[in-house]
Amino acid sequence: MSEFRDKKILVGITGGIAAYKAAMLVRLLVKEGAEVQVLMTPFAKAFITPLTLSTLSKRPVMIDFYDPETGAWNSHVDLGQWADLYVIAPATANSMGKMAHGIADNLLLATYLCAKCQVLVAPAMDLDMYQHPANLKNVELLRSHGNAIIEADSGELASGLTGKGRMKEPEDILEELRQHLGSKKKLTGKRFLVTAGPTYENLDPVRFLGNYSSGKMGYALAETLAMHGAEVDLVSGPTHLTPAHPNIRLCRVQTAEEMYQHAVAAFENADGAVLAAAVSDFKPVEHHQQKVKRGREAWTLKLEPTPDIAQKLGRMKTNHQLLVGFALETQDELAHARKKIHAKNLNWIVLNSLKEEGAGFQVDTNKITIIDDQGQAREFELKSKQAVAEDIVNQILTHYEAV
Repeated sequence: MSEFRDKKILVGITGGIAAYKAAMLVRLLVKEGAEVQVLMTPFAKAFITPLTLSTLSKRPVMIDFYDPETGAWNSHVDLGQWADLYVIAPATANSMGKMAHGIADNLLLATYLCAKCQVLVAPAMDLDMYQHPANLKNVELLRSHGNAIIEADSGELASGLTGKGRMKEPEDILEELRQHLGSKKKLTGKRFLVTAGPTYENLDPVRFLGNYSSGKMGYALAETLAMHGAEVDLVSGPTHLTPAHPNIRLCRVQTAEEMYQHAVAAFENADGAVLAAAVSDFKPVEHHQQKVKRGREAWTLKLEPTPDIAQKLGRMKTNHQLLVGFALETQDELAHARKKIHAKNLNWIVLNSLKEEGAGFQVDTNKITIIDDQGQAREFELKSKQAVAEDIVNQILTHYEAV
């Protein structure tokens, strides 16, 4: 039986040229047995007619809050509670910006703010709009609010330019929806520890040793695990990020010692852990209580190792627990990563390299290789950190399906 059988799906269509693809998406969903309700923005009518979509969905298309012809009131609150999934395809830069900032000036957007279900957003726009910093920031805001972004494809665009911005094909969107319906709750009843961000080791009241980690990878992992039903303990070093999903319990720390203490405590009752934090390997032996003043002599720092979180959790790990580590390397990447798997008793290690353009710190993308405890390596292409998180969580789902 199809995962879509008797599921209630909202399909939101905004005013972009890719709106014509929505007709095929609606047709595919109905064919799979879903109940489909189409919502359109007023401007979307310029690209595809409501008659086409109501014929395919077998329901009147909703555009306005009030229909003067029938006297019907379309309640955005009722729609938000009715749906099992809400997919907005295409999602224009304009509508995504409004969604990210809570603007509800049409029925489609008001329903988005009332939705109790998972919302999936399929962007479609020209490449320069897609890559504009304002749009990229809106995409990250939408992700942080718990929405799933169906990444746009690269190819020839309506403008004649070639690049990223094409809405995913309806068949691909259908599979994304199928995955959310079929597996989003497979981790219900599981508890995961996730570490994220940097740690700071104080030198004096105003200076510290740290690194460039933004925490984006760890937060994306926590959100993705939570969307699949897991309860997540997120132990985070200093970062401006805040998780949105109610299944995430956030613990903010600063030093490696603090992260160590909280991670050990959380792992005792966890089914698994994903250690994405960039933990300082060393801390100063001496912490000055007052600011060290500039002098003529050099300031020599003596450092000592911080506690090894992965190694400690590896020693604690029982047969039913899953432990996933991260390795950021600059040379002999595979060899160093494989060595860490056995030294720290990991199930897998996620390797990324600062040599790869678009990977590492302070960027929204990553390129990873997942290596298992048998030394087998699976390499992935460069993707957004949210998409990378989904790849890693899919590996976790596969693990639980096999045991």
